[in-house]
Amino acid sequence: MLSYKTKKEKRERRHMRIRKKVLGTAECPRLSVCCTAKHIYAQFIDDDTSRTLAAVSTLDKGFVGDGLKANMQGAERLGKIAAEKAAAAKISKVVFDRGGFRYHGRVKAFAEAVRGSGIAF
Repeated sequence: MLSYKTKKEKRERRHMRIRKKVLGTAECPRLSVCCTAKHIYAQFIDDDTSRTLAAVSTLDKGFVGDGLKANMQGAERLGKIAAEKAAAAKISKVVFDRGGFRYHGRVKAFAEAVRGSGIAF
């Protein structure tokens, strides 16, 4: 058996550890974030019914029209867009699922922008 693990396998293991503890409900959905090299994706998920209540990514028309990329400034703008979509879906409180990524850089900028726009963690 190989003891060698790729970065992706390590991140997936960390995500599974987080998912054991973090659960979203209809009143307090889970805000799941995924960062790739080119894009950032986020979803508000109700785990009880396995439904996505709202979603936002750097591929959305509202984001692409601003001319931003998936960097720190883009993550902040995407966090504000996510908060607007959450408000439209009547979501005021969430639990944050960082997806196995470190709470640093783009993930932190996104989370702080959502928190600063009035969504409680």
